[in-house]
Amino acid sequence: MTDVRRNQLADNLARVENRIATACAAAGRPRDEVTLIVVTKTYPASDVRLLAELGVRHVAENRDQDAAPKAAECADLPLNWHFVGQLQTNKVRSVARYAGVVQSVDRARLVTALSGEAVRAERELGCLIQVALDAESGERGSRGGIAPDGVPALADAVAEAQNLRLDGVMTVAPLSGPYAGRQLAAFERLMEISTDLRANHPAANMVSAGMSADLEDAVTAGATHVRVGTAVLGVRPRLG
Repeated sequence: MTDVRRNQLADNLARVENRIATACAAAGRPRDEVTLIVVTKTYPASDVRLLAELGVRHVAENRDQDAAPKAAECADLPLNWHFVGQLQTNKVRSVARYAGVVQSVDRARLVTALSGEAVRAERELGCLIQVALDAESGERGSRGGIAPDGVPALADAVAEAQNLRLDGVMTVAPLSGPYAGRQLAAFERLMEISTDLRANHPAANMVSAGMSADLEDAVTAGATHVRVGTAVLGVRPRLG
């Protein structure tokens, strides 16, 4: 069964790789400008192990209760774990032990908590500001994230926090608001926000955008990282 699953994953990875390479060529970008992050939520550690054997180095999870045991089981593998879900402060201590990058930083209280736990764990945590393109000033998005006008102050807070590293920005294509159904426009807006951010924080050049359905739009807009789950791992049957 392992061989069957390995072949499935290898075929799916090859298809996704071809999509990324084709999108890069169309956009006039070198292929090595875009990093694939495989979102392994709901899938077992055995799949993560197979992905590592197939050359995947970046994996993502959105729930600590799934991620923590999986990361522990795969601690021997050369993987960088990204936390991409909405993060409650009571989960920060756990996440700070295994995540290399937290992509969903969207409020000052979370920055304080992450910094404290990173110091405690004696680790440096990469942070992305999650931008909510469906949020009005001062609000959070329906899927987490801070309104665009809140990015500069939150970025400064991350940059000044002990044991945190400001890596860049992330967004999830919004389901409502002016960018609903307009993924390319949403990702282009994120690139504008990234450009403004880099004026003050030149090293914060990571732009995480795009998933299985819209990775081409993300590459076209200039994303440096795409987060792909279903197109690599398949559709997991519902329980019950």
